[in-house]
Amino acid sequence: MLASFAGLSLPSAAGRSALGMAIALVPMQIHLLEGAMGKKTPDFTSTTNACKLCRPLGAVLAFRGVAGAVPYLHGSQGCATYMRRYIISHFNEPIDIASSSLGEKNAIYGGGANLKLGLQNVTAKYRPKLIGIATTCLTETIGDDLNLLLGEYRREFISGGETGNEIGEQVGDHQGAPTAGAVAPTLDRRPRPLLVRVSSPSYAGSHVEGFHGAVRALVEQLALSPVNGRKPAPKASAKAAINLFPGLVSPADLRLLKKIVAEYELPTTILPDFSDTLDGPALEDYPLIPEGGTEIAAIARMGRAAASIELGRTVPEILSAAAWLEAGQGVRRHCLGLPLGLRETDRFLILLGQLAAPGSEPVADARPDGAGEYREVPASVPPAPPFLPPRQAAARGRLLDAMVDGHKYLAGKRAVVYGEEDLVVGLASLLAELGILPVLCASGGKSGKLAAAVGAVIGDLLPSGAAWLSRREAAPVPLSAAGPGGASFPPRAGGPEIYEDCDFFTIAERARQLKPDLLIGHSKGYSLARELKIPLVRVGFPIHDRLGGQRILHLGYQGAQQLFDAIVNTLIARKQDESEVGYSYM
Repeated sequence: MLASFAGLSLPSAAGRSALGMAIALVPMQIHLLEGAMGKKTPDFTSTTNACKLCRPLGAVLAFRGVAGAVPYLHGSQGCATYMRRYIISHFNEPIDIASSSLGEKNAIYGGGANLKLGLQNVTAKYRPKLIGIATTCLTETIGDDLNLLLGEYRREFISGGETGNEIGEQVGDHQGAPTAGAVAPTLDRRPRPLLVRVSSPSYAGSHVEGFHGAVRALVEQLALSPVNGRKPAPKASAKAAINLFPGLVSPADLRLLKKIVAEYELPTTILPDFSDTLDGPALEDYPLIPEGGTEIAAIARMGRAAASIELGRTVPEILSAAAWLEAGQGVRRHCLGLPLGLRETDRFLILLGQLAAPGSEPVADARPDGAGEYREVPASVPPAPPFLPPRQAAARGRLLDAMVDGHKYLAGKRAVVYGEEDLVVGLASLLAELGILPVLCASGGKSGKLAAAVGAVIGDLLPSGAAWLSRREAAPVPLSAAGPGGASFPPRAGGPEIYEDCDFFTIAERARQLKPDLLIGHSKGYSLARELKIPLVRVGFPIHDRLGGQRILHLGYQGAQQLFDAIVNTLIARKQDESEVGYSYM
């Protein structure tokens, strides 16, 4: 059976049935807390309208951020078709996703033959530099050994045995040696793609875990070890290179991050970088592989960097590329939250300034698991970070000015925030800075770190006075410790409720009782906003019912400014629309 490409055929009956069988095996739970909801925990396990997406979809997004790469799903055709359609709807960009197109026979006898033939087809049609291969529910359930199958593929279809240095040949560096798990070297001089594999069954996580897993796989399988165990010293006039792992952010965010590190004159490898591959210009001819992405040569040099910055307080250690580089190649890891809002952006720019300044000591890592200490900023207006470039200083000043101008519209408002865990943490930080109480912070992820991360960024902003009083009680409530089911909730009303491994059924039940003024999250919350007759401020991924989701800026002072304007004007518009007389001047 010939392997086909995504979008060219519908999923077979076997693909649907086998995938359904795999999903049926997954234990999924709704956590309804007695203390928070006054309800008894249900005696059933199910998910109703999940607040997450499937794991291989995240892997596809990560592979799309590598120059010359083609994402490849080892599974049924329906998986590739669904993900392709989902990604196109948000980014409004064409994307090809290859598939091994498994059918009924493969579900019983294995998909090795289809995998190999599909790789040959992709190599012949696209001529990629790299093929990123992600598993799916079906192939993980039937037990296909991807490492074994790729080893057989190299022996059968790539001549030359086990000598040479394939990665070195591609990146023009013959000094290093590929790390464990890298592509088997050959003597075949014909152009051939590197093969990077990642395990990504949907029943074992969310799209964010698939994203981080693919990024770590790229580093593990492509980063070259330092020469003789030593990193080359930078030239006297040059600054040491750093790695930046931004997480799953928008193309607009990636472009901003590149501008910021350029202002500090820090040579930086950003992985992945889909700022062009998922948000490109209009072209006369459709390129099979769009321009842009992180160069493979740059990934190969990541083990020789002076430091890695990982944006995300909830990234699991086992999926952290920065953690692997620190443990295996001695690249110091700095963990920060997404630079979303004033204080989190301050922390990011403080670190960049210290890395750019010779002889300075970087700030302590921001790790909610206790591995490092947070460098907290007082709840009052913090001073500007040192080493702040002029453009960033001006953007910071404009943000503070806007916060002063608009505080009267936001003070005391209540919001429900949902989405990817690290985005929820960053949004909670921004909202608390603006005077909005995030009464519910919910995510479909289950890192076990969400409650601690939210507490770290907003705990000192919860007032001890009566500024943020509950509508039902006359006293503010601090965050409590994590409760059962990976959730945190206050002992009394008035403080944030924090839910992990959560679906929209649970979010809706809590929102009906908490009576928020607005929702902040992606498009899947629209039906709830419509039911509650409150506005939805769309952020993150996916956004299917508006244009420009890929151009939403979340990060930095500039992103905080745009989100501030969107939130303020959304609330003003609602008040204006609900007015009996209307008004056109404030």
